[in-house]
Amino acid sequence: MNAPTDFATSDTLIGPFTALVDAEGAVLASGWTADAECLRQLIHPSLRPAQLRRRDELGAVTRAIAAYHRGELTAIDPIAVRQRSGEFLMHAWEVLRKIPAGDPVTYTEYAAISGRPDATRAAANACARNAAALFVPCHRVLRIGGALGGFRWGLPVKRWLLDHEGGNAQLTIE
Repeated sequence: MNAPTDFATSDTLIGPFTALVDAEGAVLASGWTADAECLRQLIHPSLRPAQLRRRDELGAVTRAIAAYHRGELTAIDPIAVRQRSGEFLMHAWEVLRKIPAGDPVTYTEYAAISGRPDATRAAANACARNAAALFVPCHRVLRIGGALGGFRWGLPVKRWLLDHEGGNAQLTIE
């Protein structure tokens, strides 16, 4: 069994945002919810904690969440993230962290920059299986033509994030 994991929920302009961090302060899971148990279930079984401990704040992680939502879009970049999966997903999540705010890409482009240009579905799967929303910004990947596609935390949240980052004003919800 893994050691207990700390979590905290922050109020943001688009609702509660909860992050779960390991003993070293790396984000294991995060998203726009107050349900830490829901987030715990997203963590790979080999990293999944047996227990959660509520904290008022999580230091640098809480500060980065607040700063990002205030408009400091790069505040999330230095925060460590720990996820586990197969080789392609691990690489694809690292690639997601390099997509700049305000410059979204399509799933096809994301597959190409992840090194597998013919693997658009695998790229979409990497976004769907990402447990560390915001810190691994899967919201920056769109369908061809600007349609938002899917997002675990809802399309209104994805639209807000892209608008907040100065993304394409021609986004459509499908």
